[in-house]
Amino acid sequence: MRAKHIMTQEVATIRGAATVEEAVKLMRLKGLRALIVEPRHNGDAYGIVTETDITYKVAAYGKDPKRMHVFDIMTKPCVVVNPDLDLEYVARLFANTGIRRAPVIEKELLGIISVTDILNKGNFVEKPKLLFLQKELHKAISDARSISANYGEDSKRTIEAWDLVDELEAEAGYYGAAKPEKTARETFAHQAGNNANNQQSVEQTA
Repeated sequence: MRAKHIMTQEVATIRGAATVEEAVKLMRLKGLRALIVEPRHNGDAYGIVTETDITYKVAAYGKDPKRMHVFDIMTKPCVVVNPDLDLEYVARLFANTGIRRAPVIEKELLGIISVTDILNKGNFVEKPKLLFLQKELHKAISDARSISANYGEDSKRTIEAWDLVDELEAEAGYYGAAKPEKTARETFAHQAGNNANNQQSVEQTA
């Protein structure tokens, strides 16, 4: 499941020069918790102003929303999410940055994704990432062994295949998989070495 599958397409934009009063009115009208601040030109970045910004930076200090502007309290540039980003990476991005929502952008604004979207629309309960990774890892190990047998242990294709195995093992470890004493690559190399020694012994005996 990716960002584009669970994002909220209903998103409102506002100019940075708009007043906070105008931002509040728009939020109330649309029933939104955040507004995306429009870039001023092609090379400019998107921004975001949230209900938290308004509450913490305006209401909490008794400031006049009519005299405060969006650019006074917004976050710019804001963290943006690619529509094809996998759900768990969106969640990890939120966790690492401490944000709760971000615009989904690919050349243009497509929507907005939030922690609420992840909780209510995500499939992480039905399809935990670790189970998926373990299946992918099992297949990658099988493929790497096959490629090694067909193209040789030192071939570029074999090295790339085992690099993928290493990457999947590391990611599975991040999600809680038990760390083995030896990596799959090390185990294979050890087995290959034993097989070679056994073969040599047989030839010498013969």
